Amino acid sequence: MKQAVTGHGEVRHTRVLVIGAGFAGLGMAAGLTRAGHDDFIVLEKAEDVGGTWRENTYPGCECDVPSALYSYSFEQQAWGGVRASQPEILHYLRKVSVKYGLRDKIEFGVEVERGHWDEVNGRWHLFTTTGLEFVAQYLVVGTGALHLPKVPKTPGAASFGGPAFHSARWDHSVDLTGKRVAVIGTGASAIQMVPELAAAAGSVQLYQRTPPWVLPRREAGRLTRAVGRVPVLRGLVRSMTYWNAELLAVGLNGHPALTRPMEWRAKRHLRRQVPDPALRAKLTPDYRIGCKRILRSDSYFPALARSGTELIADRIAEITPDGIVTADGTRRAADVIVYATGFRVAGSLARLPLAGRDGVTLQERWMRDGIRTHLGISVSGLPNAFFLTGPNTGLGHNSVVFMIESQVRYALRAMELVDRERASALDVRADAQAAFHDDLHARLGTAVWSTGGCSSWYVDANGTNHSVWPGFSWQYWLRTRRVSRRDHHLL
Repeated sequence: MKQAVTGHGEVRHTRVLVIGAGFAGLGMAAGLTRAGHDDFIVLEKAEDVGGTWRENTYPGCECDVPSALYSYSFEQQAWGGVRASQPEILHYLRKVSVKYGLRDKIEFGVEVERGHWDEVNGRWHLFTTTGLEFVAQYLVVGTGALHLPKVPKTPGAASFGGPAFHSARWDHSVDLTGKRVAVIGTGASAIQMVPELAAAAGSVQLYQRTPPWVLPRREAGRLTRAVGRVPVLRGLVRSMTYWNAELLAVGLNGHPALTRPMEWRAKRHLRRQVPDPALRAKLTPDYRIGCKRILRSDSYFPALARSGTELIADRIAEITPDGIVTADGTRRAADVIVYATGFRVAGSLARLPLAGRDGVTLQERWMRDGIRTHLGISVSGLPNAFFLTGPNTGLGHNSVVFMIESQVRYALRAMELVDRERASALDVRADAQAAFHDDLHARLGTAVWSTGGCSSWYVDANGTNHSVWPGFSWQYWLRTRRVSRRDHHLL
């Protein structure tokens, strides 16, 4: 495994500097390689590729996007089932990194601390925690949106006497056999881990703020699995799966009546799996489907209905050294606490101090003007910088890998535009960014995440959605298929 040379004062020069080696960063590196570009470096803070699929190793971890869509279009994968598991996905990303010769381009164990744009020379200067300096014409930030765990600030949390960890930082040294395990949160990770914990632990307490909509898992038949192993037919299955998923975007974006059949299916699934009317009432959402992420499981509801598992819908008041107290005053003893509380998505990119033109950092710009981008990729005032999986490029109905490939293509074409115009940099115009922002949020105003009657990680504390693309993913592909010369200043 290639390691970066450490040492204060060392300067490395490259044409393109990529941060992160998950789906986004590897996708960019592969895009550069496939386009014939060799002068690039990838910086990865960990000792392996994989991003969120390297870090999330909790029991039952898998992707909730259909596996037919969860691979690069240029390296489609024959998965074992409809949903790919975490080990399968991590193996796939490792395979891609080897097949396309990307590991030789990655500096592992290197974390970027800060960076700034040099207006005189038209270069980015990035500084690492080990004292290295990297100088690049182009900067691509592919750190992803799901890498900063969110842990609620609960009174007394620090006093808890047993192991307590986030699902994305799973402590495999903790033996859960026979233990009283408290799980806080009912998002995608909880849906996957609770059935595993219910089978292994002594007891499970699941603390629920809002019940999710859960649909049947829907496994692939033998014919579908066989077809997926044939490259030509695999592409057909991928295309059919993609367009079927796109249909959901209609209901999520201003036509809620079209999602009623999904709500009926989810309620029927709940009735069939949970005979207890009191428990079923706790598990019945009171908001529109799609307002929070739609989940699929055939084992979640049965796990909650089994003895030894308790669903608690009361608010947590405090955490004590030996357990959790809810708002109704009930005290429940716990040996282990698992936070399945998601990630800090909105504004996560701004945590990296990147100073653009006039020395203003990305965080300062967004604190002053709000989180604004052009296509979720560029930010006015940060020339030659491209953000993959940036604000409002997530999806509630399809695969983010499709979005990443659109962004990679856009970044490559932006570099081509600079070369063609014999410039050294391009910076998106403030008026083009403002126009995109206004149109984006006008469309979000009628979408289910704004009107569905729930609170979710899609929307921040101020009620603004910085997470989801409001529309079809093919519309995003159209918007990013070319780089508009008139939308940019060439420097």
